[in-house]
Amino acid sequence: MFGILKNHKAPEDPARMNEIVLAYLGDCVYELYVRNLSVETGEPRVYVLNRMSSERSKASYQAAALKKISVSLDDTEAGIVRRARNKKITSKPKNADPMDYKAATAFEALVGYLYLTGQTDRMEYIIGLALNEYEQQQAETEG
Repeated sequence: MFGILKNHKAPEDPARMNEIVLAYLGDCVYELYVRNLSVETGEPRVYVLNRMSSERSKASYQAAALKKISVSLDDTEAGIVRRARNKKITSKPKNADPMDYKAATAFEALVGYLYLTGQTDRMEYIIGLALNEYEQQQAETEG
C-alpha cells in the first residue's frame, strides 16, 4: 500500500522486542491505513476525516479481528499476542472495555511485528479483518 511499509530497516529480532513498543508501531501502521481509507472517500473536511478515522480505530474492531485470526497464528505470533494481551494496563482506557483494550493492544503488537518482519501481505490481511468488523457493524446498525 505504501512504499515506507516495504523500505525500512527492521531490528535484529522483532519477536524479542518489548510488546508495547510493537503495539506503538502497530498502532501507527494501522492508523495510516485507516486514514488512507478516510481520505479515499474524497471528504475535504479534516474534522470529518478525523471522525471517520477515529470510528474505524475502535478497540472492539481490533479485538474482534484478533479473535478471528487467533487460531491461525504461528508460535511466534501467538507469543507476541499473549505477551501484549497479558501486559499490565497502566492507564484506564477512555472509550473501551478493558478486555477489548488489551486485545487491541495485542492486535497492534502483532501488526507492528508483521510490519517489522516485512510480512505485509499477512499484516494487510489482519488489518482488513479489523476494517471488515467496522463495515459489518455499520451495516447492522443501518439495517
